[in-house]
Amino acid sequence: MESRRRPVLPMRLTNVRFKTTMHNCVAFKVMLARAWVEVFEESDWDIFWADVHSLGVDSGFDHSKLLDTQKLNHFPRHYELTRKDLMVKNLKRAKKLLEKEGRASDYDFFPQTYVLPLEHGIFVEEFRRNPGITWIMKPCGRAQGRGIFLLDKLSQVSGWRKQIDEKEKPETYVVSRYLDHPLLLGGRKFDLRIYVLVLSYVPLIVYLHRSGFCRFSSSRYTTDKANMKNLYMHLTNVAIQKKNDKYDENTGMKWPISKLKQYLLSKHGLAATSKLFGDIQLVVTRSLLAVQQVVTQDKHCFELYGYDILVDEALKPWLIVHCAEVNASPSLSTDTTADHQLKWGLVEDALGLVDVEGKLEGQLPLSFGGFDLIWEGCAPVQPHPTLPSMLGTHIPGRR
Repeated sequence: MESRRRPVLPMRLTNVRFKTTMHNCVAFKVMLARAWVEVFEESDWDIFWADVHSLGVDSGFDHSKLLDTQKLNHFPRHYELTRKDLMVKNLKRAKKLLEKEGRASDYDFFPQTYVLPLEHGIFVEEFRRNPGITWIMKPCGRAQGRGIFLLDKLSQVSGWRKQIDEKEKPETYVVSRYLDHPLLLGGRKFDLRIYVLVLSYVPLIVYLHRSGFCRFSSSRYTTDKANMKNLYMHLTNVAIQKKNDKYDENTGMKWPISKLKQYLLSKHGLAATSKLFGDIQLVVTRSLLAVQQVVTQDKHCFELYGYDILVDEALKPWLIVHCAEVNASPSLSTDTTADHQLKWGLVEDALGLVDVEGKLEGQLPLSFGGFDLIWEGCAPVQPHPTLPSMLGTHIPGRR
């Protein structure tokens, strides 16, 4: 197995001690299954799998006191990519910088988006220039589809603005041009949840997992504006879909990405399907490059991101904020057997690459379990000689 060297050679470690704030997820069970020992002390641990709030600005957590061998699952300032308004700001900045080189199209994977109330005036001007277009608003500080609504009239924004102005501390929203021609399967809208492991930001070291799944809406999609308020049609968030009578508990409204790839190969052929999956991988690397200079590098840290990607009917992938984004703490709870198998393998592979035990002896393998190295330092890495991405392909040793 071909491999590269890590920037820092880890020491060999046995009897791993772990700390976690997330006991109701697969990560906790996987660490126990590896015969690691849970500890509860403030700093007497080898790896800390924490929720983002436990390491936030107000938590008092001090990265400077970490020992060389300790590992932590969040980078300082990870929210530059995972908070919606900051992600938009960083993507726009990266796009503007590339305009000077004639490469702004490299960042044409997110739609027209504005941060409110900061850019309210600019948004209103754009709205008036393009009447009849549907937009979608989402609060930056909320998750699981809460607070989202679609709009096509300026009066809907004015009503929202009045409510916001009455608050002492206005809640930040993002408003994006709605992608109203998504790729449909069985008449239903879906997005893709894929998993990305960042071992370092400087140098940038990125792995993409081959597995993932499609999340489906439970109602058939239509562009009829009479259905603008039907979130069961427009959003794929599981938390939203579970409230619908049409929700399928057996499948969790999910489908493996490998199955999607097989379907697309049969319908659109190898060239179009390979290009789509290669473009999805480009969305990942380019979004990470956009925040590389603002996320604080820390040799103790790694990050397992959950990317949500929407595909339109032209087979173009989009990173958009109404149902697609980047999550620093992707859900690792499971509600189906397939979900459990996927996430167990994902966490097992991630912990193997983080290598708190030092088993890899400082090597950066091109492939490990379901992960493939896709970026190292200043350049992309291609694990396969002909395929632009291994996403959706078979994982050796897995069913």
